[in-house]
Amino acid sequence: MTTDQTQPIDVWAPAADTVQLVTGADTHATAPMTRDDAGWWHGTLPARADGVDYGFLVDGAGPFPDPRSRRQPQGVHELSRTFDPQAHTWQDSSWTGRQLAGATIYELHIGTFTPEGTLEAAAGRLDHLVDLGVDFIELLPVNGFNGTHNWGYDGVLWYAVHEGYGGPAAYQAFVDACHAAGIGVIQDVVHNHLGPSGNYLPNFGPYLSDAEGNTWGASVNLDGQDSDEVRRYIIDSALMWLRDYHVDGLRLDAVHALKDHSAVHLLEQLAGEVAVLSAHVGRPLTLIAESDLNDPRLITSREANGYGLDAQWSDDFHHAVHVALTGETVGYYADFAPLGALAKVLTRGFFHDGTFSSFRGRVHGRPIDVERMPAWRLVVASQNHDQIGNRAIGDRLSAQLDTGQLGIAAALTLLGPFTPMLFMGEEWGARTPWQFFTSHPEPELGLATAEGRIGEFARMGWDPAVVPDPQDPGTFERSKLDWSETTRPEAVRLLAFYRDLVGLRRQLADVTDPRFGQVAVTFDENEGWLRLRRGDTDIVINLSTSGRWVPVTGTSIVSSFANNADAVPALENGRVLLPPHSVAVIV
Repeated sequence: MTTDQTQPIDVWAPAADTVQLVTGADTHATAPMTRDDAGWWHGTLPARADGVDYGFLVDGAGPFPDPRSRRQPQGVHELSRTFDPQAHTWQDSSWTGRQLAGATIYELHIGTFTPEGTLEAAAGRLDHLVDLGVDFIELLPVNGFNGTHNWGYDGVLWYAVHEGYGGPAAYQAFVDACHAAGIGVIQDVVHNHLGPSGNYLPNFGPYLSDAEGNTWGASVNLDGQDSDEVRRYIIDSALMWLRDYHVDGLRLDAVHALKDHSAVHLLEQLAGEVAVLSAHVGRPLTLIAESDLNDPRLITSREANGYGLDAQWSDDFHHAVHVALTGETVGYYADFAPLGALAKVLTRGFFHDGTFSSFRGRVHGRPIDVERMPAWRLVVASQNHDQIGNRAIGDRLSAQLDTGQLGIAAALTLLGPFTPMLFMGEEWGARTPWQFFTSHPEPELGLATAEGRIGEFARMGWDPAVVPDPQDPGTFERSKLDWSETTRPEAVRLLAFYRDLVGLRRQLADVTDPRFGQVAVTFDENEGWLRLRRGDTDIVINLSTSGRWVPVTGTSIVSSFANNADAVPALENGRVLLPPHSVAVIV
């Protein structure tokens, strides 16, 4: 805040003839703004500690919220409110950050992680995550969207924190609490599209491009006329999370939908500017892409002509594990049917690396240079918000698998060569679904969303009659974690195994060794067993319903888990007898 009790306010509207600043939630007083040669309009607002409500009239239309709004206390259609990010007194001066290599991520959605669905309530559950041993929390998007509850991917105000979660001050307090607990924060951000309600950006300037579209409609204008300011809008938003909210990393949603033919891709530009900020603040700042491309260029350094991102999600791992455990082979699971698919993913990173994808009907992907690329650059999960929530009924693995199989999924994820990510509740085998939910106030949007979901499931062979209505409040309520489940005997046992596995990541150097060359896999398709060797450590799994002898080189079982709590593996003469649906770690 400035000392003369006013603060500057600016907005980019290059094609507008007039822009007026609107202030006051009730009075809507207006004042003209002045334009510079770059299309920015400038004005001043009162500086008050509790914030000032304001918006813009563009050529007489509006008032519209600020595209760079930090707060929307009355929702995305109403006036913005000023917020001073410097007002928070940070308590994390001793926090030096955390590198992604060797770390464990825990993905959660603020609205369904706790009954209250707020940042404050989520902070109250940090003891559980500290006890579990995770290094990072990855939050699903929290930016402003229309309605009361949503996955977060319908955001329209990329600088604001959803008021229902507590707003920006609560977000700062949450990050502070995480750092005090020794946990980093990764924020999921969406820059490839905007939600269907409350997107007023086209009223200000050419933020969208009609030349190319993506799954969600018009693409963001990254390489057309006036795109420099659009790119700046995105990059400034990303830097805001890392700088003003002390976030440790960003997960970049669906980067394959970023249509950019510029000589320097937006992602490369972003990676360069984040590296500059990281050098200034003196802690690691991590960029993780969600990509459907299977293209290692994303995670190749800028010095080697890559984009310079730190890591990317790998759906191939999920698909291979899912098929191995469930036997489900419809839709995009079809190519992952042999156990050899899992073996390839564990040793090569991608399954589709220039191979034919039957779901896409074409060759897909490019090989990873496993001699040079560290395996931790691939973030993997046996369950995540997409792979659960985009199923017809949002069913978790716990709806199909027994406890022993859930333990196998945990071991493959946490002890494999990649960066593991857990989805909230999986650590105790949560039985609550995680379904697709929305709260669009507009009836037509609600209907279109419901119909669109049914259409998406056609190729997966799922029964449209069982698909829950995203607009039904019950769909949202069903998706909230039930923390009372953690006292069930099987939940207690599975949670203890998760803690054990996360602990082994700290105890055994083999498990966090990032070299693909230190990974070897043998398996027997007919017998249903697989042995993952990490240096001198064996992770052996029995996928079958009968006991199986598996060759090993170690002499000591340091951890094991089976569907039958009383069944334990037997080690003798270079072999281990694994009970049905079990896993053992041997050194």
